[in-house]
Formats: sequence, C-alpha cells, structure tokens
Amino acid sequence: MSQESAEHAEHIVSYKTLVGVWVALLVLTVITVAITRAELGALKVWSALAVASVKSALVIAVFMHMKYEARLFRIILLVALVTLATFIGFTFFDVLYR
Repeated sequence: MSQESAEHAEHIVSYKTLVGVWVALLVLTVITVAITRAELGALKVWSALAVASVKSALVIAVFMHMKYEARLFRIILLVALVTLATFIGFTFFDVLYR
C-alpha cells in the first residue's frame, strides 16, 4: 500500500457506536428542551450552548470521522467551535439586558 492510500484509508465505524451516538444525541436533545423550560436566568443560554457544543462535537467526531484526522485539524476545529460559541453567547447578552 502506498503512503497516500494509507493516509486516506477508510475508517469503518460499527453500528454499535453509531447507535450509541444517536441515543446520546437524543438524550442531549431532551436535556436541551428541559433547559429551555427551567428558570435558570443567564445560565440558561450558557447551559444550552454547552449542550449544543457537546452535540456538535459528537456529530463531528463520529459521523464526520474527525477523530481519525490529524491532531492539528482537531485543534483548529476546537478553536473554531469555542470561538463560535463565545460569539453567540455574547450576542445573547443583548437579550439579557433588555
């Protein structure tokens, strides 16, 4: 096998893993709905963003096979997601202080 084909080898994810992630996403969706109905004040936005970040990390890692990529790609993705979550969180400060 050449080096190029070894770098781009397919990664087969088992059905057990896929179903486990799907169930985890369903549970996290229920948690998100519960957060929206609870009176948490300013913590509501941050907790919803935290759950959304975990859900997106699961989807990216398993369904998009990011866990098989190089460390640099994973770090760049993490920085991008944290930056996005921070900007969205700061945007919701407008809602808090109306």
